[in-house]
Amino acid sequence: MTFKKIKFATDSVCDIPTEQAQKWDITIVPCFVNYGGRSYADDGVELVREDYYNQLTAMKETPTTAAMPPEVARLALEQAYDGADHLIVITTPAKLSGIYNSMRLGLQAFPADRVTLIDSGQLSMGIGWQVLAGAEVAAETGDVQQTVNSIYRVQKHQSVYASLATLEFLRRSGRVSWAAANIGALLQIKPVVHVLEGDVSAKARVRTFGRALEALAALVREQGEIDKLALLHVNNPAALETLRGMLRDVLPQDTITGMIGPTLGTHIGPGAIGAAILKKGWRN
Repeated sequence: MTFKKIKFATDSVCDIPTEQAQKWDITIVPCFVNYGGRSYADDGVELVREDYYNQLTAMKETPTTAAMPPEVARLALEQAYDGADHLIVITTPAKLSGIYNSMRLGLQAFPADRVTLIDSGQLSMGIGWQVLAGAEVAAETGDVQQTVNSIYRVQKHQSVYASLATLEFLRRSGRVSWAAANIGALLQIKPVVHVLEGDVSAKARVRTFGRALEALAALVREQGEIDKLALLHVNNPAALETLRGMLRDVLPQDTITGMIGPTLGTHIGPGAIGAAILKKGWRN
């Protein structure tokens, strides 16, 4: 069997740390955030995350987010594909965004047997773990089918949760029906949400953010043996450290921490804390 060079591309919702993207030669195609009459690429350059979140709460106009145009996707994917035998593209769920469709259109000019497009069904490092695990298996095996199979195993062995400091931004987004439909009753609730197969559901509803962090920590512990873990925040490093303390005895040595990017952060709001868990067993 010929060892194939397999490369990866994804979108900026993935929250993969820059050093990991560089290590595995992962192409991250930026989405866009629109406000103030301008459109900004979510590439860490046009939008500085901390500065953006500091402004977000006070903005009179609610920012919107958009998938990259298909032509932008095509150009980025051509660069990603350069020098590869096969390109695997893993995206934000089609249920929640037009990103999957933009990537699909961007891949139309590629040989069908040399590219694979996967709907992650996840958000943030839920996407990221699929990409990173796939890149690891690809480097070990050089086999496209084994790599794709490993990505689908990751999907079955992962969980993504987030504690929201406010429901207001999720309500404004209009992308989660239960949040939009319960405006009066839920605005004072601090929900803990669960992402699965492109659906966002409320896993717990509590009255204080401290209780929301406790509920999030309990959900992480319920996962059993953890192989990989990412703890992420929307401009709330203090709460992230609180969560780390709650989970100190179960944290993997290489736990990833970081700030959620503006494309997702716009919808879940400042203060949110997330956990993306990959359980042991995905390699088998």
